[in-house]
This record gives sequence, structure tokens and C-alpha cells, in this order.
Amino acid sequence: MEPVKAAIIYYSATGTVHTLAQAAFEGAEKAGAVIRFRKVRESAPPEAVNSRPEWREHLDATADVPEAVLDDIAWADVVLFGTPTRFGTPSAQLKAFIDSTGPLWAANQLADKVYSAFTASGTKHGGQESTILSLSNVFYHWGGIIVPPGYTDEIQYKTGNPYGTSHVTGDGPVDDVHLEAARYQARRAVETAAALKAGRAA
Repeated sequence: MEPVKAAIIYYSATGTVHTLAQAAFEGAEKAGAVIRFRKVRESAPPEAVNSRPEWREHLDATADVPEAVLDDIAWADVVLFGTPTRFGTPSAQLKAFIDSTGPLWAANQLADKVYSAFTASGTKHGGQESTILSLSNVFYHWGGIIVPPGYTDEIQYKTGNPYGTSHVTGDGPVDDVHLEAARYQARRAVETAAALKAGRAA
């Protein structure tokens, strides 16, 4: 059987979600997936980006990361989306990319794939769960197979979010617990996709 194809598609302004996405890459790779690691195009005006040095710095530091295109989703067996929380919903940048998937939806190319999501917010209870649930609404419309981490591993009892990995940026840089949670979430999603792929082949 061919290896599972995983797309990790994220938006990150100052680097936190990028860090989680890198950990998800490691987890997916450990599970044997072939991976496309993609960022969503920055659409904020330069004056907004330049108003925060860490935003400008991160954008420059990740200039070599390929931007996501629709083919990345069409190609994948499993897609992991990462986004910061924006007032309890996904970032406008990721939402704009999702809103461009109409042609794939119309061609039934979004259904029956595994989907999972992770996020970060500035404060505790800052909309992390509602952001992931908002993305789940999209996956329902797509006919996707949602694979959350749940409480299926010891690491989940340390992070406390069964919907998906989430980090509070106000607590500082992403720590080892949340990195491991992101690795586990991606590994679980890939392993589920592999089981589905094997079942369909049989």
C-alpha cells in the first residue's frame, strides 16, 4: 500500500502556530506519511505586519515555506489545519483559503479525507475550542472524517483539550507538552487515514 499523504496547512502571524505545525510534521513523519508542509498566504497589509516586529520577523523567517494551493488538499489523504484564534474563530487568512475550495467541493474532492485542527490564543479560554469547532463545521460540509486527539493518550490529560492541540501564547513559548500533543494528534490522524486506506484497498 502507498504511504498516507498528509498536508499540514497553517497560518501563523508571529510563529506560535508555525511551531505547532512543525511538531505536527514530526508526528506525521513518524507515522510514515508523505507530507506537504504549507503556509497560508499573508493577506494583512504591510502597515499591520510592520506594526509588530515579531510579525514582520516571522514572515521574513518563513519566506521559503511554500504557500498552500488547492491541489495540496486534493492530493492529501489527511489534512491538518492550524490557525491562531481570532475572536473565537479561525484567522481571516485561513478562512479565505478555505473559502476558495468551492471548486474542489463541487467536484467531490474534499469528502472522505481525514481532517484535524490545532490552534493558539493569547489568553486562557481565548476561544481555542470554538475555533477548532468552527473548523469542524467546515469539515462536516465537506463530508470529511474528523479525527480529534480526544483523551486517547496520556499527553491529552496534560493539555486538557480533546478537540485539538492548543497553546496559550500568554504563557510563553510552546513547551514540550504541547509539542508532544501536536505530534500525537498528527500521528493519530495519519494512523486513522492509513487504516481507512487499507480498508478501502481490501
